[in-house]
Amino acid sequence: MAGLGPDVRVFQDPEVLSHAAAALFVETANQAITQRGQYLVALSGGKTPERLYALLAQSPYRELIDWPKLRAFWGDERCVPAEDLNSNYRQARDLFLSHVPVPPENVRRVRTELEPGLAAEDYALALRKNASPPLQWPRFDLVLLGLGEDGHTASLFPHSPLETMKPTLAVMAPGQDRSGWRVTMTPPVFNSAHRVVFLVQGVGKSKIVASILYGEPNPELWPAQRIRPEDGELIWMLDTGAAANT
Repeated sequence: MAGLGPDVRVFQDPEVLSHAAAALFVETANQAITQRGQYLVALSGGKTPERLYALLAQSPYRELIDWPKLRAFWGDERCVPAEDLNSNYRQARDLFLSHVPVPPENVRRVRTELEPGLAAEDYALALRKNASPPLQWPRFDLVLLGLGEDGHTASLFPHSPLETMKPTLAVMAPGQDRSGWRVTMTPPVFNSAHRVVFLVQGVGKSKIVASILYGEPNPELWPAQRIRPEDGELIWMLDTGAAANT
């Protein structure tokens, strides 16, 4: 699958998109568990996946996954307390992980009570303990990613370093509306996944979606272009607003 372009799927509204994402989450889970005996997921934060997470806690999706075989991580996390309303971990926990029978030891959050650099090192160690050799991190079955209006994804921001072989980084988010430290996985981790899915909704993101998918390559300016799975699927799931310029 290396070298294939993204699979772009457009849905009429955010609700239809969220149901399609839930169905894909289930499909990926069942494939992974059948083939490898576990389901390794890197979750995302932000508003777009909220409905997806709520659906996973409900019928019929809740009954379609062997939850004890799921192992949950996060693609990035804000360096805030785990109970903070801005915590990606808290969001997923409250919306679905606390409503399904996932063993607590299978949920590995970023330990944001540590200083950011130490939190990144600790998270890298957790990834190493779950590594898929010869990688020094898991080969995730599913990575969920969002997209900022500036082209960032996870906590990979415009003009951040292009090349790194580290699996995790502590980064300072730019801008007054989102300033603060974060811990993020890096492109080598995302690009080793079996399946990477971008979930994007809203007409406000339509121009950047078109630029990333069909414009000239500019990974320094648009970090989402750095996500190109080497031997896996890249799927963009858009509502009609986000797809307006494609």
